[in-house]
Amino acid sequence: MGMSVSGKDTVRTRILILEEHPLLRHGISDYLNRQPNLIVCGEADNIRDARDKVAECKPQMLVTALRLGAGDSLEFVKAMKAERPSLLILIYSAFEEAIFAERALRAGAAGYIMKTASAEELLVAIREVLAGNSYVSREVAMGAFKKSLESRADQGSPQAGGSIEDLSDREMHIFHLLGSGLRNKQIADSLNLSVKTVESHRENIKHKLRLACSRDLVERATKHVEETFLPPAKSVFGIKNKKKVVRFPGAAKGGGGGGPLLIGQLSQTLGDIL
Repeated sequence: MGMSVSGKDTVRTRILILEEHPLLRHGISDYLNRQPNLIVCGEADNIRDARDKVAECKPQMLVTALRLGAGDSLEFVKAMKAERPSLLILIYSAFEEAIFAERALRAGAAGYIMKTASAEELLVAIREVLAGNSYVSREVAMGAFKKSLESRADQGSPQAGGSIEDLSDREMHIFHLLGSGLRNKQIADSLNLSVKTVESHRENIKHKLRLACSRDLVERATKHVEETFLPPAKSVFGIKNKKKVVRFPGAAKGGGGGGPLLIGQLSQTLGDIL
């Protein structure tokens, strides 16, 4: 809690940052701590530590990077919302928003923002979530609306299938890991599953995507990862691509400020790692 010029206490929203890369984590924390109504009450580089920090500093908001595989962020978000329904969660990610934003919100997150976003957009997202709204880009919101209309129009018609959106979250994780070059044993170890379970998921994915063989599955997964994972350097131009807030009613309070730091600039430094 800070002090205002008038001597009165200034209520500052407590935020926990979950990010495995120190440079990006410290950069976001330093930036948010410079805002008059925000304070980072804790930082964590893994889910286990994040759980401890949540109990320790009792944040009002969790700002977390999206991870798939071991230490899966979506499963963590689901668990946190079940344990602490009042905890607000904002996810930022290098994964294509059109694919993962809806999954993140279904898991319980209140907002989804890309790592290419400017610091100003991060603050806008935080303010919107604290105000009780959900935050996604206008493109994602319009895409969801269009899909809803198409779904209504197609009711009663035979479905062609074969869409990645038909995959469950677990299948999506395995599909992504396959596309990242991991073999069954590596995927099993990463997700704490048996190889047999991974093989079963692979068969289900092939069936849902209407693929004939394992080779087709790996090729499709590899192409998907190449197309949806954020390019580390070229994506910086995305800073100029202003996204609009899409509001959905809820209930909460909060505030923030402005600043020049760019998430994209920090994540670019880690581009070869991410």
